[in-house]
Amino acid sequence: MGRIKGKNLKTASKDLLQRAGAQFSADFAHNKQVLKDLGILQGNRIERNKLAGDLTRHKKQELAAQKQAEAA
Repeated sequence: MGRIKGKNLKTASKDLLQRAGAQFSADFAHNKQVLKDLGILQGNRIERNKLAGDLTRHKKQELAAQKQAEAA
């Protein structure tokens, strides 16, 4: 089982995906670097990691949905 993420974290990740969704990928380290470059949550490494993890999860779900649509 995974850790439950807060509402603020979920809303922030959805907003970031809408604003800069093309910059993020299914790679956690890449997403973490993009957040650092954008200046999101400077100095709060733990929150940045949580946000990067949630963005990674969303991108992986998008990729899985695309693959499933192509297979159908």
